[in-house]
Amino acid sequence: MIVAGEASGDLHASRLIEEIKALDGEAEFRFLGGDLMQRAAGRKPEIHIEKMNVMGFTEVLRSLPQVLGNLRSAKSLLKSWRPDRLVLVDYPSFNLKLAAYAHRLGIRTDWLIAPKVWAWKEWRIPKLKKYLTHLYSILPFEPAYFKRHGMDVDYVGNPTVKEIEHSLGHIPPKKYFMERQGITDARPIIAILPGSRRAEIRSNLPLMIEAAKKFPDFQYVIAAAPSVPEKFYREVAQDTGLKLAFGATHTLLKYSAAALVTSGTATLETAVIGTPQVVCYRSNGSKLAYDLMKRILKVKYVSLPNLIVNNSIVPELLLHNCTPVRIERELGPLLIPSPQRDWQLSGYRNMKKRLGTTDASKIAAEHICSNN
Repeated sequence: MIVAGEASGDLHASRLIEEIKALDGEAEFRFLGGDLMQRAAGRKPEIHIEKMNVMGFTEVLRSLPQVLGNLRSAKSLLKSWRPDRLVLVDYPSFNLKLAAYAHRLGIRTDWLIAPKVWAWKEWRIPKLKKYLTHLYSILPFEPAYFKRHGMDVDYVGNPTVKEIEHSLGHIPPKKYFMERQGITDARPIIAILPGSRRAEIRSNLPLMIEAAKKFPDFQYVIAAAPSVPEKFYREVAQDTGLKLAFGATHTLLKYSAAALVTSGTATLETAVIGTPQVVCYRSNGSKLAYDLMKRILKVKYVSLPNLIVNNSIVPELLLHNCTPVRIERELGPLLIPSPQRDWQLSGYRNMKKRLGTTDASKIAAEHICSNN
């Protein structure tokens, strides 16, 4: 049984399913996840990712009955089906509760993509130690941290590296990509990745568009999440000429001069592809929230590229610092040959060296299928 609650988790979990099936042709799967996992497993999810992907205090509060219903359904499946393995993929608040229940049932629980307790919520570590059989890390600095806390952890490599490598090996020529997306404008592209959750899109997309419009020699194209309808983007953007690319984020990034990216897994994907970026995260935008975040966080950086190299290679514009003026100021030098652009691309190369080239999904599958 595999549980993923977000778009990035759906991608990573789908690759894991494929690798487990390659090792064990008789493996049966039940899962909470999305379309990619459905394709890999050959069956529909017990709960689709569209009903799970919520964030932010107010959105979670509004969706609480649904979240609790999802948890009850997942627990019921665990109890009735009793899988040999429960594999949890990121999505920590939900999955930690499920791990506790699986522990009471005596079901082995593995976790792929370690919860980022090193950044905040370190108080979760005793629960992780108690409920998990094994932890699989995808960030190179994590094993030392978890081992200091007495946890059984393996660095399996970062799945994004292989996923991007596979994806870029199948992208169409730029001409066909533009035709397929209905883009007739010949100007170079600024890719806008406003996130996969509606709350993120509401907070970030209008600011990103306003900043991108400051560069009339470029056009901007939105990387749209498959689970979010086109109507929602158009309502939030209030832009009659809005260009959307569904299900083609990696291709869009490859053919873009630079990108505006909401903080999250997409920052790492953008860096692996090699597209210069500005990292944005607006949320409520208050300085009070920013000051509080600074006190809570135990790390200097928020974006994954910066965390991996422990240096500021991509600009991070967070909360009240995320304004159209600041975005414009950081984006401008990345659109032309400049020291800022060179610095970022050099940092990307360093980051990729640290991540390595191992096939994370394959290694994790081997552990899951062989460990007793």
